[in-house]
Amino acid sequence: MSYLIPDDVLAPAFFHGRFGGSLPAHLGIEVMETTRERFILELDVVAHHMAPNGFMHAGTVVTLADTAAGFSTTANLREGQGFTTIELKSNFFSTVTKGRIRAVTAPIHVGRTTQVWDATVEAVETGKRLALFRCTQLVLT
Repeated sequence: MSYLIPDDVLAPAFFHGRFGGSLPAHLGIEVMETTRERFILELDVVAHHMAPNGFMHAGTVVTLADTAAGFSTTANLREGQGFTTIELKSNFFSTVTKGRIRAVTAPIHVGRTTQVWDATVEAVETGKRLALFRCTQLVLT
């Protein structure tokens, strides 16, 4: 059985093409690196990423991390498979009000029926850790 996304297509441009008019596109998320073991996504923090209190909205961070984890899952699916998220969790440590943030994924478990991915979200300019994110994906056949 081969991967759903062949090696010669596993590139940032392929995943950018999947955004369409979706939430990741609206937020300005950019796919920087794509491998079966790690994805890196970034976004520039702008006004519409903020909560009413003036700090970055937690949903911005979760969307960045969840998109990275979802793409990581997609990169490891076999032909005929899909997936759905069955659990996600975030721990927040800090915030930023400007600059660029990055999510970097790492596989915890890539199995036949489930995948578990961690994403670390950090400020690009300082390397300051903003959040840790973990999600579990149910692989559908």
